Amino acid sequence: MKLYNTLTRRKDEFVPLVPGKVGIYTCGPTVYMFAHVGNFRAYIFSDTLRRVLEYLGHEVKHVMNVTDVGHLTSDEDTGEDKLDKEARLEGKKPEDIARFYEKAFFDDAARLNIERPHIVCRATDHIPDMIELVRRIEANGFAYRTSVGLIFDTGKYPEYALLSRLNLAEQQAGARTQVDPERRSPSDFALWITNQPRHLMQWDSPWGRGFPGWHIECSAMSIKYLGERFDIHTGGIDHVPVHHTNERAQNFAATGTEVVARWMHNAFLVIGDARMGKSEGNLVTVSQLEERGVSPAAFRYLCQTALYRMPLSFTAESLQSATNSLRGLVDFGRNAQAWPVRDAAWTEPFRQEFRDAIADDLNVPQGQAAVWSLVREGNQRQDRAAWDAILDFDRVLGLGLTRLLGATSEVPSRVVELVAAREKAREAKDWAESDRLRKQIGELGFLVEDTPAGARVKPRP
Repeated sequence: MKLYNTLTRRKDEFVPLVPGKVGIYTCGPTVYMFAHVGNFRAYIFSDTLRRVLEYLGHEVKHVMNVTDVGHLTSDEDTGEDKLDKEARLEGKKPEDIARFYEKAFFDDAARLNIERPHIVCRATDHIPDMIELVRRIEANGFAYRTSVGLIFDTGKYPEYALLSRLNLAEQQAGARTQVDPERRSPSDFALWITNQPRHLMQWDSPWGRGFPGWHIECSAMSIKYLGERFDIHTGGIDHVPVHHTNERAQNFAATGTEVVARWMHNAFLVIGDARMGKSEGNLVTVSQLEERGVSPAAFRYLCQTALYRMPLSFTAESLQSATNSLRGLVDFGRNAQAWPVRDAAWTEPFRQEFRDAIADDLNVPQGQAAVWSLVREGNQRQDRAAWDAILDFDRVLGLGLTRLLGATSEVPSRVVELVAAREKAREAKDWAESDRLRKQIGELGFLVEDTPAGARVKPRP
């Protein structure tokens, strides 16, 4: 198996640190608002990585954090705590805000058929672990104090810029040093923050009452659950320049070693020339997708049409294409259920093609090519063995094909009425009215197809 490593900028052979076992840490959500589908591309990627490793025979331990304190309004080191700010705006306790959006996140993740990580760890439950790791960093000479709190000295770590390929010589003193002119370098960052007395979440520490910096959270929790040397750390590409660069520096400062063997990052979901993001104001949530008549499974399929390291275009056309493809798979499954298994041996080359694709840096788009080759061959042979192979592939794809296939075929009376009205419109050659009614039927979650025997209605996948 080959995987890309952001640190080395190479795709090379993946060899687990412990044969047959893989530890993965994924940067999880900051739970102060609803996650959008751009965020979920990252979690579909990490879920696919886990599924591929398990499909290929590895035992995986997957850990993901929930950030419920310490993530400032700048992803760097300035502004208010995002969750603290939202709690003040809504007049609620921070923990109430965090639990509400945490539940919403995992509800949406389940709708996208993202498997829950084996360990989900909240930052606020691990403050002692963070304090202990910061103690080690300070004891090893990598920290100093300012009026903000305890600051990490990036100048003590010669490889600080390696992960993100930063040019520190060109980095100008910006917002962070304007807030804290005592910092020795613009890249230095807070380990523990003590200068925000109005912050709603604070803990006692050797450096004063305060709260942890965002970056130390992931270092402390990943090391706690995966050890001081683990296989893979995942996240979005936006984490590379600051968050993961700082994590890597902290890890070395505390342990004296390269804790993460391989860093893996997914590219953005893009709308036009801009990434989907909160600051861009172009967010779409899973619920909003469904309101548009797009199923979460169709969005998951869309994510599999591009390699995880490549930007993915999010358009009405790409969503419709993914919806059509998923519908085609489900239709094939419905047909295939009526066929016998004639000779499963012929599917083996397709199974090997799929395995080769996913073992080549999670090349799921190439794996999908094997799926559609099976569909074509299976239709010709009318052999259910093709569908059995595709269901096996769905262990990686995570589309939930068995569930989609078993969706109820009962058609509500309102849909029946609309179909009848559409038939009358077609007889009168009122194509505009026919199209309007088809769209209305689609908004109710059903698909109408015109056949020589008349209209056929079925649930939208």
